Amino acid sequence: MNKKLTLISILFLAVAIFAGYVLVNGKRDSTGPSTVVEQAAIPSNQGAAQETNGVILFYGDGCPHCALVEEYMSQNDVEAKVPFVQKEVYYNKQNASELAEKAAACGIPTNSIGVPFLWDGAACLVGDQPIIDFFKAKINQQ
Repeated sequence: MNKKLTLISILFLAVAIFAGYVLVNGKRDSTGPSTVVEQAAIPSNQGAAQETNGVILFYGDGCPHCALVEEYMSQNDVEAKVPFVQKEVYYNKQNASELAEKAAACGIPTNSIGVPFLWDGAACLVGDQPIIDFFKAKINQQ
């Protein structure tokens, strides 16, 4: 368990360092210093987030806890009942950077970020059971 947590921590730290490097180098190459900052502040899925009330489920391919959430969602047809966006973070650096941004908004240090991770537009949920409980509550509200 500690090895997995360490590996995830290292992965997200590397993503955060890479994102910082890209932002710094992007500023040097841009025509105006604020262009990159303004673009970085706008979520890449802005239209999708508005259609889904801002709910984003971050997951990793091969993550066992993510598989539990996926199993629950499949068995309960969650995707048809609750609008949300799913974003894979192990192989997609842009999604991983967005996850780090959402975690920072919740005060979660980059070395403590894990998946599954749900952003509901204002708050963060981490772990399979809290996310499953979130979807259960959303379904019961309907």
